[in-house]
Amino acid sequence: MNQPISLSVRLKKGREAPLLSGFPWVMAADIADSSALALAENGELAEIRGTRDAFLGIGYYNRASAIAVRMLTRRRQPIDVDFFIRRLQHALERRRPLGVPYYRLVHAEGDLLPGLIVDRFDQHCVLQVATAGMERLLPLVLQALDAVIAPQALLLRNDIAARTKEGLAQDVAMLRGEMPARLEVLENGCRYVADPWRGQKTGWFYDQRDNRRLVAGHASGKSVLDLFSHSGGFSLLAARSGASAITLVDSSPLALTLAEEAAALNGVADRCTFLRNDVFAAGAAQAQARVTFDIVVADPPAFIKTRNDMASGLKGYTKVARLAAALVAPGGLLMVCSCSHHATRPRLREAVLHGVARVGRGVEILAFTGHALDHPVHPHLPQSEYLKALLLRLE
Repeated sequence: MNQPISLSVRLKKGREAPLLSGFPWVMAADIADSSALALAENGELAEIRGTRDAFLGIGYYNRASAIAVRMLTRRRQPIDVDFFIRRLQHALERRRPLGVPYYRLVHAEGDLLPGLIVDRFDQHCVLQVATAGMERLLPLVLQALDAVIAPQALLLRNDIAARTKEGLAQDVAMLRGEMPARLEVLENGCRYVADPWRGQKTGWFYDQRDNRRLVAGHASGKSVLDLFSHSGGFSLLAARSGASAITLVDSSPLALTLAEEAAALNGVADRCTFLRNDVFAAGAAQAQARVTFDIVVADPPAFIKTRNDMASGLKGYTKVARLAAALVAPGGLLMVCSCSHHATRPRLREAVLHGVARVGRGVEILAFTGHALDHPVHPHLPQSEYLKALLLRLE
């Protein structure tokens, strides 16, 4: 069944250029006559038209959002089950190099499905729908998922703040089957444990897959400190890769419980120390005791959620880098991560290097990386490139 396209959104003169260049959004300020859309329901499909009524594509419209239209296609085509099947098949093909069915299957605009996240845990999938338009299209998405991967269980984790900006309620709902309280995640040969119901986001952060492997490649025979460890993504793979000892620090009891369960699954529990504490307090105590580690990873939550947070957030990354650098043994490695798209690469590099310099450490940049391949970056949407990871060697 096709979704009817009942609206026509016309752009102001001179506002076509970003869309013609590939930008996937139409901002509310770019619409010529929004009063003509006053009776539109949020999330309705719309044809986008420019100067002289030229067809520019199809998207969905939301008058409650500053991002008035999110583009679905630049072609004239029905928005039906087959449309979503093609999108999902293309997304699946991009993930084939990963080899195992544990990945982010749909990454919103990165997979040309704005507002939709689908994380796959073999036969279980956790979905997040961030926009009114994608919520209206969800029945078609579910039919397409059945056709492409036929998951046994589907959990909707719509407890995300982005929905509020779209005028949507937050909720968590079981769509199909049974979702256990624990899911095993296979990644880089390591067995992790995720909580799809209570864990952050969908229960697991697939975006750090490559960065975890990068750190693990240096870990054999080394001691590793994992700050803001969550459920042990970095440190447990390091342990499986031969690290002599790992220490995980996080303030979340749930996250550390998941890490402990995963440590047992991987047979590395005897090399693990789990510290439930504020990271800054724990790090300060270790620095005072002159404890150092061969590898330190710091993967804090986003410090810069809006542009207004920029100054304080960059100071936060400097503070983290200063704390972590003081705990790195001479010649050791430090990785600092940021999951804020506002923290651009130059800004993050400057903030981190400033923190390292404040403890008097010389530094060599070994790598500056981003997200894994199942989190594709939209080439015309800088906001989709959010994760950065800086790997340093300290003198």
